[in-house]
Amino acid sequence: MIEAYTVEQIRAVEAIALDRDGDETLMRRASFAVADEIAGRVPAPHPGRRAVLLVGSGNNGGDALYAGAFLRQRGMQVSAVLLDPTKAHRAGLATLRRAGGRVLRHDAPTVAGVIRRADVLVDGVVGIGATPPLRDDAAELIGQANATDALRVAVDLPSGIEPDTGRIRGVAFLADVTVTFGGIKVGLLIADEQAGTIVCVPIGMDMTGRPAEVIAMTDGSLRQMLPAPGPAADKYAGGLVGIVAGSPGYPGAAVLCAGGAVRTRPGMVRYAGPQAAAVVAQWPEVVAADSPADAGQVQAWIIGPGMGTEGQAITLLRWVMGQDVPVLVDADGLTVLAAMPALLQSRRRAGQPTVLTPHDREFSRVFPDIELDDRLAAVRRAAWVSGATVLLKGHRTLIADPGGQAAVNLSGSSWLATAGSGDVLSGVIGSLLAAGLPPLLAASAGAFLHGRAGQRAQRSGLFGAHVLWDHLQAEGG
Repeated sequence: MIEAYTVEQIRAVEAIALDRDGDETLMRRASFAVADEIAGRVPAPHPGRRAVLLVGSGNNGGDALYAGAFLRQRGMQVSAVLLDPTKAHRAGLATLRRAGGRVLRHDAPTVAGVIRRADVLVDGVVGIGATPPLRDDAAELIGQANATDALRVAVDLPSGIEPDTGRIRGVAFLADVTVTFGGIKVGLLIADEQAGTIVCVPIGMDMTGRPAEVIAMTDGSLRQMLPAPGPAADKYAGGLVGIVAGSPGYPGAAVLCAGGAVRTRPGMVRYAGPQAAAVVAQWPEVVAADSPADAGQVQAWIIGPGMGTEGQAITLLRWVMGQDVPVLVDADGLTVLAAMPALLQSRRRAGQPTVLTPHDREFSRVFPDIELDDRLAAVRRAAWVSGATVLLKGHRTLIADPGGQAAVNLSGSSWLATAGSGDVLSGVIGSLLAAGLPPLLAASAGAFLHGRAGQRAQRSGLFGAHVLWDHLQAEGG
């Protein structure tokens, strides 16, 4: 499991390391890590390769300057572009000059050409203490860097990303790799495409025992969490999931959702609704009934995909939400629930686990008073207000539970932006809920598994939500 931390948490651990080892030692460790990462990625031979440092004030710029001195020792040509020479890290600047590095002001007429010809660009403009947007001169410099084909390396955090939220306002450094120190910052996971490959180097900072602000699933953690039947298992031991989905207008939603559940390997899938014939024709192992009351015992319910929003849909949602098992509400179920918030509060009072899986528009219907400008804060607020675990779909899906724990999903592909993909996701998460995973882990593992399926589907060249069925397995599984 990947764990990420806030600036406040990082600062607290950094203070301990500074008190023990001193600022210069930590800075040299950090800068050596940056230089070493660059050396491993820039093709040999290194002598003659051109490295350009984009240097702001403070320690972030100091890390870049010291890294430049280490690169000079490898024979690289190093130029430091200073945004403000009067505020550049003095010891780092002196060390670079002694090593033979060149120093330029950001407004020098030669800077654009120097950046354009660079083999590697090192972003040391601002660190985790800065708040976007960047100032105009810094934004211009970062924009020039982003337009090149050079290897782009960020020191600790790409300039222009808000470290605790991942929000980007205006221009931000587009990194191929980010070398971060002590612990991964929350913003790096949420804006991971901007951060590129994240390399975390402790440099003497120990995050052991610190509660993660945000977690993210990995292939290894997914393999550990996916239920696997034991030697004495039977169909009742692997989890029984019930599905209320589909309608005459949307028969495919029921089939897609059932497929997601079946392929996640529960003990049994029960379907209750008007599309029983279509579901059983595709998935003969599904046990079908006309209504959820007639479906028999389950250990989790899924309700909403394609079921409609009027009449019978309201009755069905009331019944399912009244059951004392975990309930996942998606799609049309969320639209109905937006008009019936008392159902959520009733489940909250009863301590009954609920998972909501909205996209942005559905989120705004269910939580009209919560703005989405800060998505992480929004999903946390929604979980706290509703008492439910909330999965907010998006390029980087975010999940939060009522206790404040949050997760970000790092798998996925544009292949998932297709009708019915969310129905499959509901089936996957519902199956994991029935198998006994806590809501946050079920939602996180389900989103990661679904994202991996999208990536494999893209590689196969086949399109459509039903293609995901054949790719729902853990990496290496």
